Amino acid sequence: MIRYVDKNIQSTFPAHYPAVLEEASAALKLLLSRSGKGKEYLGWLDLPTADASEMRRLQESAAEIRDSGDLLVCVGIGGSYLGAKAFIHALRGEKHRIRFAGQHLSPLELNDLLGELKEKDFYINVISKSGTTTEPGVAFRILKAEAEKKYGKNAAKRIIATTDARKGALRRLADEIGYRSFAIPDDVGGRFSVLSPVGLLPLFAAGLDADQILRAALAGFKTALADDADNPALRYAAARNVCYREGKGIEILANFEPRFHYLSEWWKQLCGESEGKEGKGIFPASANFTTDLHSLGQWIQEGTRSIFETFLVVDHYQKDITIPRDPQDGDGLNYIAGLQLGYVNEKAFKGTRAAHESGGVPTSTFHLDYPDEEHLSKLIVIFETAVAVSGYMMGINPFDQPGVEAYKHNMFRLLGKPGY
Repeated sequence: MIRYVDKNIQSTFPAHYPAVLEEASAALKLLLSRSGKGKEYLGWLDLPTADASEMRRLQESAAEIRDSGDLLVCVGIGGSYLGAKAFIHALRGEKHRIRFAGQHLSPLELNDLLGELKEKDFYINVISKSGTTTEPGVAFRILKAEAEKKYGKNAAKRIIATTDARKGALRRLADEIGYRSFAIPDDVGGRFSVLSPVGLLPLFAAGLDADQILRAALAGFKTALADDADNPALRYAAARNVCYREGKGIEILANFEPRFHYLSEWWKQLCGESEGKEGKGIFPASANFTTDLHSLGQWIQEGTRSIFETFLVVDHYQKDITIPRDPQDGDGLNYIAGLQLGYVNEKAFKGTRAAHESGGVPTSTFHLDYPDEEHLSKLIVIFETAVAVSGYMMGINPFDQPGVEAYKHNMFRLLGKPGY
C-alpha cells in the first residue's frame, strides 16, 4: 500500500487547496480524454504492453542474459536508463548484474567499465530512438568494438537494440547486422518509458519479479487515474500546484533510504523536462536524508522560504537490525540499544518533518509499506500521472522538451560537426 499524507499543505493553504484540487480533477479528465497538449505522447497510459508475444520475448532474452552472461551493459541517457536504474538500485542496491553506460562523457568511468568487462561475459543493450545521441552513441561505439574483439562473429548475438520500430540510425544498424531488437513505442517519451521494453528488459535481466511489476503497474494506473479525492496522484498534483502558486518554486524530494537516490534522479528528469518550459515550472531538487541533513539541513530549516518538501519514506523493512548494547556506553547511545534501526530512522523522519514545518516549509509524505517491486511500480505510475496532471494545470505541454536541444547545438558547433 502507498499512502500520501498532505495534511500540512491543506492546513497551510486552507483557502486555496480545495479549489486547486478541483482544477487537478479537471486536468485529470483532460488527460483521460487524450485531447490536451501533447496528446500524441500518451502511450505510457497503455503500459505495460498487453502484447503477450513481446512480453515473452523480453522475459526469454532476460533469462538468456542471466544464464549466459555475468553482466548486462545498458547504454542510454535520460529516460533510456534512469527508470531502470532507479528500480534496480532501489531493490538491489549495488549488488546486481546490470551496468550503465552512455549517460556521460567521462573517460575515467568508461575505462573502469572496460576493465571490468575484460574479466566478464557480457551482453549490451543499446537504448535510443534515434541512435545518434552523442553520449550513448560514443559509448556504444567503444563497447561494440570491445564485444567484437572478445566474441568475434558471435558479438552480434550479444547486442540487443531497443529503438524505433521503423526508422533511425540504430534501427538501420540493427536490421543490417541482425541484432535482436525491441521497439520503443512512438507515442511514449523517454521519461515515461520505464514500463516499456526500455526499462523492462534490464529489470527482468536483473532478476526482479516480472509478474509483480506488471500486476502492480496495472493496479497503480487504476488508482492514479481514478477521479477520486483520495487519489494520491491527484492530491499530489494539487499540493504541488498550490505551493507553486504561493511562491514555493522549489520542490525537494527527500528520502530516508539511500537506495532511493536514483529514484529521485528519475523523478527530477520527469518533473524538470515535463514542467520546465514557457517560463514556468517547479524546480525539482532532491535530498538523501539523514545524510544531507548534515549539509543541506541548515538551509532547508532557515534559508530562503522558496521551497516545499515531499518526503518519501519506507514504513517496514524485510530485514532490520537491532542496535546492540555497549557495556562502556562511551558514545552515550545505550538509550536506543535494543531498538530496530528502521524504528530509529522513522523517528529521524518525524523529527525532521516537525523541524522543517516549524521553519515554514510546507510538507507532504509518500509512505511505502515496503521497498519492493509492487510499491516501486505503483509509485512510478503515481508520479507519472501526477506530473502530467500538474503540467496541464500550468497550461503547458508536459510531454515535449524543446529546450533540451540547445546544449546539443552548441556542443556540435564547438566539436565541428558538419552543418553546425
